[in-house]
Amino acid sequence: MRIDDIFAHAKTAGRTPVSFEMFPPKGELTLDRAREAAGALCELAPDFISVTCSAGGGGNFGQTAAIAHMIEEEFNVSSVAHLTCMSLTREQLMQRIEDYRTAGVENVLALRGDRPTPDSPAYGAPSDFSYASEIIPALVEAGFCVGGAAYPEGHIECDDLATSVAHLKLKQDAGASFFVTQLFFDNEVCYRFLDLAEKAGITAPITCGIMPFMSRTQISRMVFMCGASLPSPVIKLLAKYEDDPESLVRAGIDYACRQLIDLRDHGVDGLHVYTMNRPSVARAAVEALS
Repeated sequence: MRIDDIFAHAKTAGRTPVSFEMFPPKGELTLDRAREAAGALCELAPDFISVTCSAGGGGNFGQTAAIAHMIEEEFNVSSVAHLTCMSLTREQLMQRIEDYRTAGVENVLALRGDRPTPDSPAYGAPSDFSYASEIIPALVEAGFCVGGAAYPEGHIECDDLATSVAHLKLKQDAGASFFVTQLFFDNEVCYRFLDLAEKAGITAPITCGIMPFMSRTQISRMVFMCGASLPSPVIKLLAKYEDDPESLVRAGIDYACRQLIDLRDHGVDGLHVYTMNRPSVARAAVEALS
């Protein structure tokens, strides 16, 4: 089912759509292992599951398409295939479109993606696109339901939140019919962003992305990669469980679940859980919301 239809039906029914994100096989993680993870997530009856792809020439677009197809065909759950435009030529974009069509992909999340690092095969490779908004029209024309990323605290490379909101409007004008936010740890930050988006004329549904913190290393990486700020309650939890990794994981999941409940109670358009391929994270979220 198209994601815009899912949001429309949920709004009519007065409920909040819940979705998950998973990533494709890496290294020793085979497609069968991905099937196990997807199956466990699908048992929780999400409204859809998004499947990431490596940016900067990571080369796993085929796995992204295969998993998205598997989720739809084997588990009867709607899927969204990510597509990054960094290091992508127009010819490659047309090939990705054909690959996704062949796999039966109906929904695509258009993303810029991370810039390739010097050790990446795509470093220095030609690219015809600089922003996700530039590939959205071609995806819409190809018949996909297209979504885009939203940044509650602004994109990490953009100093001005108003500019990030303006870029969001550009994506909507280009044809995006839904948005998924970057992770955040302070719901008040998200509410302020949603207010700015509404004032800027954003009418497409924005589903709020939440990722539990699992360790100091993980949260440090997220802060530097995504520019997410750490509110005082998170810093205190990190300090409290500094020498107790298991308790820190439990505290991180509990904090994320409380975020999700508060977001739902505030009437956001949707809830998106970054599961890190851990069905236990998704299960905790569903149980908390129920």
